[in-house]
Amino acid sequence: MPSALVIEDDEDVRKLVVKLLESDGFTVTPAVDGLDGLMKIEQGLPDVIICDMMMPNLDGMSFTRAIKKHSDTRSVPVIFLTAKTDTRTVADGISAGAKFYLTKPFNHAELLQKVRKALGAK
Repeated sequence: MPSALVIEDDEDVRKLVVKLLESDGFTVTPAVDGLDGLMKIEQGLPDVIICDMMMPNLDGMSFTRAIKKHSDTRSVPVIFLTAKTDTRTVADGISAGAKFYLTKPFNHAELLQKVRKALGAK
């Protein structure tokens, strides 16, 4: 069973993404911000990370840069799920190490497709 870490400060969005992934067969660990996400990674490495960009304490961009610096977490694919839609932010997100970038509001099927693609499934 694949595992996912969902880092999202908005409780409603976090619960929705967790429920969506669990219904697709994932074991999901929720985190409320980037710092919480880093702590959750120490407890167990997920197969994929879905991360908001704008969060208190440690934003998604800083979180992604931090995990991409370490050999044990570098290969974990990160998917940004964010309300930021400007071209510059999308480019910055990809250059920080995100595999995919989805904007809110998001399409459930598209999120699941990107997660599967990030894990190497067709």
